[in-house]
Parts: sequence; C-alpha cells; structure tokens
Amino acid sequence: MADYPDLLVGLGKADDAAVYRISDEVAIIQTVDFFTPVVDDPYQYGAIAAANALSDVYAMGGEVVLALNIAAFPPKLPGEILAEIFRGGADKVKEAGGVIAGGHTVDDEEPKYGLCVTGIVHPQKVRTKGGAVPGDALVLTKPLGVGLVTTAAKGGVAQEAHVAAAIEQMAQLNRRASQSLQTLPDGIHAVTDITGFALLGHASEMAEQSEACLRFRVNRLPFVPGALDYAEQWLFPAGTCRNESYYGHRVRFGPQVREELQQILYTPETSGGLLIAVAASRLADLEAALRAVGQPYWVVGDVAAGVGIEVV
Repeated sequence: MADYPDLLVGLGKADDAAVYRISDEVAIIQTVDFFTPVVDDPYQYGAIAAANALSDVYAMGGEVVLALNIAAFPPKLPGEILAEIFRGGADKVKEAGGVIAGGHTVDDEEPKYGLCVTGIVHPQKVRTKGGAVPGDALVLTKPLGVGLVTTAAKGGVAQEAHVAAAIEQMAQLNRRASQSLQTLPDGIHAVTDITGFALLGHASEMAEQSEACLRFRVNRLPFVPGALDYAEQWLFPAGTCRNESYYGHRVRFGPQVREELQQILYTPETSGGLLIAVAASRLADLEAALRAVGQPYWVVGDVAAGVGIEVV
C-alpha cells in the first residue's frame, strides 16, 4: 500500500471491494462476483446474481455506475434462457442507476453468471469492515436463512411461499440501506455485507479488523420464512461446514443457543443485507434514516472489548 498511496483499500486488509482514489473528490470502487444458479428461473437467477455483485459497492458506501457481465454457459443451453439471465442482471443494474457496457462469456458445462462492477465514492466517505468500537450497536438490514431455503428447494422439499420470499429477499438491492448511512455525518464505524461466509464469517472479519468483540443476541436475529424449519430438518448446504471449519475457532456460543441455530449462522447467504456498527449515540438517527426510506432493519447486538464473536 505504501507504494500505491491512491489504493485506499486493497489486499492489505481483506474487505468487500477495492477502492482507488482518482482525485480529491472521487474514488472508484471495483468488485467482481459470480456463482452458479441458486434458483430455477433464469431471469430471477440473473437478478439475484447481479444484486449480489452490486452489494459490495453499497457496503463500501458507494453508488454503482458501470458493470460488465461475466458468464459461463453450456453450449447446448437455449439462447432464450441466456437472454433471460442477462435481462435479469441488466434490470438490476438499471435499478441501481448504472449501465451494463459489455462483458465476457465462455463455454462451460456448469452455468455461471455475475458482474464486474465499478462504483464511485468520495475518498473520505469510504466504508470498511474495520473501525467498530466497544459500545457500538450492531444493525442488520436483511433476514438470514436464504441458503437453507434454496438448499431445501433444490431437494424438492421447500414450500413455494418460502422460496418466493427468499427470492424477493435476494433480489433486493442494498442501495437504500447504504444511502441511509450517507445521511449521518458521523457515528457509522464499520460496514460489511453478509454473503457467502455467512453472518458469523463476515462478522468475524469485522471483529478481527476492528480488534473488538461482536456480540449477537440470538433472540434478536431475523430469519426468512421457513429457514428455522429447514434448519430443524438439518438441510444445511456443504458451505455451512466449510464456514464453521474456517471461522469456528473465533466464535463462542452461549449454552442456550441450540445446535441448529449455531449451524444456520454459519450457512452461506446469497445477496444478504448490510451489517452496520453504529455508535450508540447515533443509533436513533440511523433508525430514523432507515425508516424514512422504508428499509427494514434489526438491532441484533453490540460491540464489546475483547476478540472474536459471541452469540448469546
């Protein structure tokens, strides 16, 4: 980083996206994300994949300006299906206020789709994972558990209403939540979005970079419809075990937190919400800003002295 002073966020500390200063007034946010289908409908798949990729820009405090498609499709896949995937992605980028200006596609037997996204932000208004301090409140802007619902759907055991609610959740942009943060001149200390590393994985990274302990109250955590039912049936995807294996040594559970609840907090999320560490003195202001734009939110815990994660 010392050799590249305009690289404000890079590989020095892992964050949601890279940030590069262009001038005293403008920095660009650069991110890329893509994955295999999480739902059967091609349009919805494209929209969800795009919303997920765009989310990193919002976690860093920026606005989307430009995106490029990244895709891999089987040669035998009908053209109309490809068109629907691209249409879903394009509609989400348009909703974000940006434009898709091309991209790259290769042949692959397993479909994959996502975006390379460019956003902009003022260099002094970049949000990062580090900076949470003891006394902060923790705010979450989307319920958890979509990974369980989509896994149940792949197994043919999910209720249609649960799948529909999960799809609506995943396709929702984090733009309103991010813009709400910009209305507060101070008090927002750390932000990340909850995606493939699950709540506990992304929170662990925030805790590590903040050199603090993040404490979650399990009875305050929100879940999408059906998620707890599928957790009790133990319908966890393989990514749950991988996240637990990697992050488990940083997490401490209270004796009242049931095992299936522990596992759901390790389960990967797709296009999840923002996790925000806000000064307690500014919590009411943040809540008012979120309510003003119709953004749901939950106060799910706080920050304490120490290290790692506690779930009680």
